[in-house]
Amino acid sequence: MALQHAVSGERIALQRGEDDIANFTSIALIKTDHMELIRLVLPKDKPMPEHWVEGEMTLLCLEGEIVFQAGGEPHAISANEDAVGLMTILLHPGDNTGGPTNRTSSNS
Repeated sequence: MALQHAVSGERIALQRGEDDIANFTSIALIKTDHMELIRLVLPKDKPMPEHWVEGEMTLLCLEGEIVFQAGGEPHAISANEDAVGLMTILLHPGDNTGGPTNRTSSNS
């Protein structure tokens, strides 16, 4: 399922709403060539599988308790209790596809 994107002028509450957890209502607040800002909803029983993004990332927990597992570039995110976070990704223009951890190297 693709990440929903906010439209210009749309009001987005950063705190969790009544149906957020049941519907996993994460939303991209802003996306440019250089940055993406996401309101991330993490239900306790639905971890985000290991993945990677090109660029630097921060994750601020706004509510609940988030577990961020990173031993290097790939990372996984889960919640010890229903949680809401604010994720910022500083993208590398033209190379922000993200994807599975088993990518192949082009440095052959």
